[in-house]
Amino acid sequence: MRVAAIGVNFIEIYRRQGVYQVPLPNVPGEEFAGEVVACGDGVNWLSVGDRVATAKGAGAYAEFVNVDALQTVRIPDDGTYEQSAGAMLQGLTAHYLCNSVFPVGPEHTVVIHAGAGGVGLLLTQMCKLKGATVITTVSTPEKEILSRGAGADHVLSYDDFEVKVRELTAGVGADVVFDGVGKSTFEQSLLSLRKRGWMVLFGAASGLVPPFELHRLNGLGSLVVTRPGLWDFTETSDELNWRTSELFGLIGSGKLDVRIGGIYPLKDCGAAQEALAGRGTTGKLLLIP
Repeated sequence: MRVAAIGVNFIEIYRRQGVYQVPLPNVPGEEFAGEVVACGDGVNWLSVGDRVATAKGAGAYAEFVNVDALQTVRIPDDGTYEQSAGAMLQGLTAHYLCNSVFPVGPEHTVVIHAGAGGVGLLLTQMCKLKGATVITTVSTPEKEILSRGAGADHVLSYDDFEVKVRELTAGVGADVVFDGVGKSTFEQSLLSLRKRGWMVLFGAASGLVPPFELHRLNGLGSLVVTRPGLWDFTETSDELNWRTSELFGLIGSGKLDVRIGGIYPLKDCGAAQEALAGRGTTGKLLLIP
């Protein structure tokens, strides 16, 4: 495939830092959109010239990439390369979190950390489409504006957010916390939950959560903690196509807005990763070869 747009994600930073081990040398990147320029033997459902996107394109920080055809999806006629590259990994993450890990409904109150980030903005919109009450956390007034624009009912700072969540829920606590921040929010997130609530840890923007005593979950109200990953929720082409069909359908209908927070030339990929790691960005960062 000829690469047209590449998504920048925390997983590339984790691998560069050694949090996730990879064989070296390693070309970063998994999420991109582009044009098919050649097909291998037996690939009869794609043709040269097709526009496709993937969240599993190993070595995506490049101009051309070999990719498993079963892990690609066609870009809708009205979709752009930038929009598609910006939606795949974070959009699919938001989809599996609120549809499969914890199926969100109108009866639920959810907490979403980093509400102005790429996943946070998309997950907020998806949870609101399901009728849930959404509480987000952000670090700046500018991010609060973005989070409210995505539909958040309440936007909090990170300071004592667990106390504020209790106040907003009449002392009961939230049904689920979607936490992509990790180390700096984990303990407070547990204290934000109602009895039998769910702590869904899907990232570690602030660092890895230290080991903790599982027995504590009993005393905090029989809580559930899970650490899911996108690859286990897009394991088959059928599941991948179902999720992307719903995702692109929401985007195409105008019900889901994909915010592109910054576009960098590929040669500046280091600057893009540093910006993302600094947690000062909003929406999705892209690289353009």
